[in-house]
Amino acid sequence: MINLAHLNLDQIRLAIRGDAFHCPSANDFQFQPNLLILVDEHGDIAACVSDQDPAQAALVEALSQQGKLQQLQAGQYLLPGLVDLHCHAPQWPQAGKGLDLPLYDWLQNYTFPLENRYQSNEFAQPVYQDVSRTLLANGTTSAVYFASIHRQSTEVLAQTCLQLGQRAYVGKVNMDNAEQCPEFYREADTDAAIADTEAFIQNVQSLAGNQHGLVRPVVTPRFVPSCTPMMLSKLGALVQKYDVHMQTHCSESDWARDYALQHFGCSDVQIYSDAGLLNNKSVLAHSIFLTEQDIAQIKQVGAGIAHCPLSNMYFANAAMQTRELLDSGVQIGLGSDIAGAPSPSIFRAAFDAVSHSRVREEGVDVHLPANQRGSANARINFVEAFWMATAGGGQVLDSAVGQFQPRYHFDAIVVEASPFIGNLRIWPEFDSPRDILEKIVCLAQKENVKQVWIQGQQRL
Repeated sequence: MINLAHLNLDQIRLAIRGDAFHCPSANDFQFQPNLLILVDEHGDIAACVSDQDPAQAALVEALSQQGKLQQLQAGQYLLPGLVDLHCHAPQWPQAGKGLDLPLYDWLQNYTFPLENRYQSNEFAQPVYQDVSRTLLANGTTSAVYFASIHRQSTEVLAQTCLQLGQRAYVGKVNMDNAEQCPEFYREADTDAAIADTEAFIQNVQSLAGNQHGLVRPVVTPRFVPSCTPMMLSKLGALVQKYDVHMQTHCSESDWARDYALQHFGCSDVQIYSDAGLLNNKSVLAHSIFLTEQDIAQIKQVGAGIAHCPLSNMYFANAAMQTRELLDSGVQIGLGSDIAGAPSPSIFRAAFDAVSHSRVREEGVDVHLPANQRGSANARINFVEAFWMATAGGGQVLDSAVGQFQPRYHFDAIVVEASPFIGNLRIWPEFDSPRDILEKIVCLAQKENVKQVWIQGQQRL
């Protein structure tokens, strides 16, 4: 219950009242009808007041008189903002192209030539505007972006996210291994690349208007095969010096795993740990081929995994053990992995995560008996997928987002079900709250995302 004596409405910036969903934990689905959320002047949640609380009626009246209350309508639902843990922003123009190719050919024919064009800020600016706006329109309030190897255009991406008000984690890519990276697209000098990365960290942290860290720099070794040991160790030193996030690809495919074993004698996770790159702010994309020791190390430091189910289907050679990793207590969120997958929607990623686990459990080889065809008890459900898309992603980022709780940032979206837009339909007479949430995950499109708030500011 809320004690009105300790609540100063003058310090409330806005209040939202409506039917709300969130998942405080992977197994804790909560639907709160007519929940009243009070947002303070800093954009954080000051209080959440249930419609069963006697204080709510007086608060609604007072906030209405002050012009601070928004009441959601029937068919509108309040959800935490979505978290995209892995998005290659410069690849947005190639989304939906070449996905029938092997990964190596796809990178060589499409990705590297495209990313090399970001040496031009004039080329980068409209693309970065478009991808950031598109993710926002799809309900993504926090995004973790790989950029390119070019510091200046990567700073353009950081500035763009700040101007749009998107909570963003932006990384200048590092790749210097001449044996694996094309001559036209790699760091020519490792020390110069490290100096550029350090300058990038400092420049993003000092961006005008970024004093609260809405946009943060991320140290970004592309993946083990693209980086020399010297590059990895020097990037690790930057992570330790500035206590910043780190993002990379981890044990994504048979080839990547085997490369690490053949050239370093250990797994990706151990390589990153030895280089000082593994911490509680590390985002490890894919993480398909993890050993028990890898899992223990990830848990020990509090690192997290960006599960990218759709791109895994195209390029990973195997399915991530999502069920087992969740059960073991590893922190997991979702990534779109544009353009390794074509959809900018984290709702789509949540749907694909469920589908991915079901195919893994049931198997695909019709020549095998049903009890030998798949991996038993491998499925995850839609509540768990929604948790990964919101609170799970927040945990990976060590960020107070993804839940409706006091002292969390008010990053939220309104999803509207209407017969006049999209494919999302709700039938109140026989759709339970859990049914509604599952329908949102399965059917919500950009057209259904009617409002977006980040840090208490409306961005859509």
